[in-house]
Amino acid sequence: GMGWALLGAGLLLALYTLLRHGLRPAVPPPRSPAALRGRTAIVTGGSGGIGAATALELARGGARVVLAARDALRGEAAARRIRTETGNPEVRFMQLDLASLRSVRAFASAFLRQEPHLHLLINNAGVSAGGMTEDGFSLSFQVNHLGHFLLTQLLLERLQSCAPSRVVIVASRAHCAGRLHPDTLGRPPPGLLSAFQDYCDSKLANMLHARELATRLQGTQVTCYAVHPGFVNTELFRHTPLWLKPFFLPLVWLFFCEAAEGAQTSLHCATQEGLECFSGRYFADCRLQEPWPLARDDRLARALWEASERLVGLVGAGESPSP
Repeated sequence: GMGWALLGAGLLLALYTLLRHGLRPAVPPPRSPAALRGRTAIVTGGSGGIGAATALELARGGARVVLAARDALRGEAAARRIRTETGNPEVRFMQLDLASLRSVRAFASAFLRQEPHLHLLINNAGVSAGGMTEDGFSLSFQVNHLGHFLLTQLLLERLQSCAPSRVVIVASRAHCAGRLHPDTLGRPPPGLLSAFQDYCDSKLANMLHARELATRLQGTQVTCYAVHPGFVNTELFRHTPLWLKPFFLPLVWLFFCEAAEGAQTSLHCATQEGLECFSGRYFADCRLQEPWPLARDDRLARALWEASERLVGLVGAGESPSP
């Protein structure tokens, strides 16, 4: 009776551990604390999931960290939790709703007014839901790409004046299913799997954004990296239809790394020395990876950049109107 149950439980645990850790490469330990003192970081979507885990480690390294998130209650609570856990008082919340370009502009001008430095911009926030924004774009595409594109442009001068600095764009392996047509950008894709397709499209856009940004930033000492965070068990999938949840749960338990593990590649690209020569490239499991062919298409990257500038109201190349 009891003995068999314990043996069964033990075997299950062993199998789980084997699957969980055997299938996923070991992650290098985070770098020593105090290495980031005097550096300021913004983490979008910093109030939960991978964003909060990323912010926690940056704070532990001594950075000043701004959690940029939509929900003030959750954002303030996360900032408080991170200050307590790290003993670093330099952690603050600032409101940012990427589903509103007006909010992106307001955040950028408040940040530039209040914070003299910016060394790390971690474009981490993401959603996988359907729906439209107040600006008339599909939700995933605006939150995951267009809002971050505008944010990055509005903060670029500050990143340049504080160089060496870095932009980390949390993309996803899901970029392999992305399709982008610059003329229909930001419209929900047709078909049954519209929300899923939109998510994949936005992740391809993240990859191409990093690539084109790196090209445009050559010689500035601002570098950027696209990362796959691992399929992390966070609120990203809170919009999964109810009938699918039972199918997802066993997979979630086995393969979705914890948020802390999901944050490792973002942290690697934000803090590891000597990555400058890989600007514009893609990392997964803390290692350089070759992305899907469309994510290496320079013509598409340029077309996406120009269309994105137009859609977010940044007129002409190189001009940024005041926020």
